[in-house]
Amino acid sequence: MSQASFSTHEVFNQSPPFEDVDLYALDRPLVDAVAANGGAAAQGELSDFGKHWGSAAMAERGRVANENTPKLRTFDSRGNRRDEVEFHPAYHELMAHSAHAGVHNSTWTADGKPAGGASEVIRAAKFYMAAQVETGHLCPITMTRASVAALAEQSDLLASVMPVLTTRSYDPSFAPWPTKRGMTLGMGMTEKQGGTDVRSNMTWAERDGEAYRITGHKWFMSAPMCDAFLVLAQAEQGLTCFFMPRFTPDGSVNAIRFQRLKDKLGNRSNASSEVEFHGAYAERIGEEGKGIRTIIQMVQLTRQDCAIASAGLMRSGLAHALHHARHRSVFQKHLADQPLMQAVLSDMALHVEATVALAMRLCRSFDRAPDDAKEAAYMRLLTPAIKYWVCKSAPGFLYEAMECLGGNGYVEEGILARHYRESPVNAIWEGSGNVMCLDVLRALSREPEAASSIVHELTGETLGLPGAGEATAFIGKAFHRPDSERVARLAVEKLALLAAAAALNAVSPHHAELFATTRLAGNHAGMYGAVDLDSGDVRGLLERALP
Repeated sequence: MSQASFSTHEVFNQSPPFEDVDLYALDRPLVDAVAANGGAAAQGELSDFGKHWGSAAMAERGRVANENTPKLRTFDSRGNRRDEVEFHPAYHELMAHSAHAGVHNSTWTADGKPAGGASEVIRAAKFYMAAQVETGHLCPITMTRASVAALAEQSDLLASVMPVLTTRSYDPSFAPWPTKRGMTLGMGMTEKQGGTDVRSNMTWAERDGEAYRITGHKWFMSAPMCDAFLVLAQAEQGLTCFFMPRFTPDGSVNAIRFQRLKDKLGNRSNASSEVEFHGAYAERIGEEGKGIRTIIQMVQLTRQDCAIASAGLMRSGLAHALHHARHRSVFQKHLADQPLMQAVLSDMALHVEATVALAMRLCRSFDRAPDDAKEAAYMRLLTPAIKYWVCKSAPGFLYEAMECLGGNGYVEEGILARHYRESPVNAIWEGSGNVMCLDVLRALSREPEAASSIVHELTGETLGLPGAGEATAFIGKAFHRPDSERVARLAVEKLALLAAAAALNAVSPHHAELFATTRLAGNHAGMYGAVDLDSGDVRGLLERALP
């Protein structure tokens, strides 16, 4: 019997893979938001990055790294304790490409100072594009970048680390960090009895000459293959931050005992561990008892990346949904030409427009905060609010994107199922939604004048936009209520929406008006597409989203 006799059908009416594209040039909202926030000069660099990360080869690396998950190798063949994590080569290739582009260090100078200019905006654009391809490997990229802010509290340690950290080389070898071509840093903060409440940590540190020996456990220690970790432990004067390398100064493997790798819903390419310390060697960062103060700026940077990554995931969901709809025919028309699908996709595109504008505006505040008190206040007040809104938006958005592809969106062969599983982690990591709301309230109570100034500035930047005045009034009343915590989620969401409208107004005033009309002037429906945009706006949004 011939092989042809088994052919029951031909494959047609399917969209081609969305790959070998320029993730930067195809994203008009990103291009415009980067330019509006000071990064226009990097257009060539970002387009090169977009072409590389938009390639079929990078997409394949992302798929393979998630299908071949990390493995813990506790002992070597002779019974020696090693506590190594083994990865598929595709993971190491992703890490190398991110490091080569400086995604882990380009916002710092060689001596650990903020690089200034538009370095945060430019680096964020790269991070946002990389997140569209493979998000898990960005966890150690984020932590390495953010750790410099904490290391700055210990100048001698910072000076020794920066020559290795500021290279654009990725070195996955299991060796003492001073001997390597490049290094990565992880974190161990949370324990079984209190994830968010790190002050309840029971891990303790005892002096050993100029160093310390740490004993205890961490319920989550992120990226256990890193060369060193920032760890919180109780010292004599209270909770303190420490630098814990994988190897002690004499070259022996440090007493960091990994118990297991977490079996996570998403974030599969990245390893997260449960760990015990058995008198592990560590060096103090900052003063004893000042651990929270030491890590606070680092936490701001990791929260910033959570929002950027979630924005990238939503952008990817939109791009894949729109690409599919333009190639898929149903009822004698392309899906993208069906009015109801146009309503869904354009509403999603409007959400991404505002999200990207807001993320880049936040990054501008990080660029300017060291020299501008108002931008520093914006950063402190808006970082938790933006993380709250952007990250909590992502799972529902990505579900909608999957549905645009029908069954093809739900199966693991496509990228959207992976994006969907990945999306909840950014809302959970570095402070859940309630913690973000409490942090906004804390910023308001600590700096009431600065916070009021920021809200006043947002009012001016949204002047004339539908619903903006009412949103400002609601925010003011809600945050001044004696029981403000009870309405904090609604007030923080309104604050983020107001900030998004303001950020988008600086990029595309017409789309800011559409966003304000559908999000501020009335309650946006719970489902995408339940808005009434005219046909010209629909076409304009979809053309900007994916020409």
